[in-house]
Amino acid sequence: MSFESWGQATIEFVRVHQAYAEPIIFLLAFGESLAFISLVLPFWAILVGIGTLVGVSGLNFWTILLAASLGAALGDWFSFWLGKTFKYKLAKLWPLSRYPKILPLGRLMFQRYGWLAIVMGRFFGPLRASVPIVAGICAMPWLIFQLANFSSAFLWAFVLLSPGNLLARFIPW
Repeated sequence: MSFESWGQATIEFVRVHQAYAEPIIFLLAFGESLAFISLVLPFWAILVGIGTLVGVSGLNFWTILLAASLGAALGDWFSFWLGKTFKYKLAKLWPLSRYPKILPLGRLMFQRYGWLAIVMGRFFGPLRASVPIVAGICAMPWLIFQLANFSSAFLWAFVLLSPGNLLARFIPW
C-alpha cells in the first residue's frame, strides 16, 4: 500500500468514523513532529486533507485544532527530551545517519535564532524533526522551549487545517 493510498484511507476512515477524528489527528500531528518519523512519513499532507474534511463534515474545527496542536507540541517535546538525554548519539541512528546535514543545519538555525528557531523549524519539514533535538542537545531552558513549542504548535495546526476548512465551507460539494 503506497503512502498516498494509506493517506486517502485514513481520511476516509475519519470521514466515516468521526468519533475517532481527534485521536487520529493527535497521532498524525505527533508523528509529524516526532524526530525520525517526520523525516520519512509526511503526515502533514493527511492533516491538510482532514482539514478539508472538517469543513464539510460538521466536525468541530476547534477540537480538531486542539488535537493537532497538542500532538505536534508533544512530538517536539519528546524530540527535545531525546536530544537532552542522548545528545549526539542520535546522529548515528537512522534516519538521521542517512541525512547527516539535518542536525548541523538545525544547530546553525538554533544558534542563529534561538527560541525563534523552534517556531520557524515547525514550518520546514526536515527542520521540524531536528531543531527540537538540537535544542535539547544545547540544553535550551525547558520553559523557553515549551513556550516556543506550544505557541508554534497551535500556529502550525491552524495554518495546516484552516485553508481546507475554509475552502470546504465556500465550495459546494
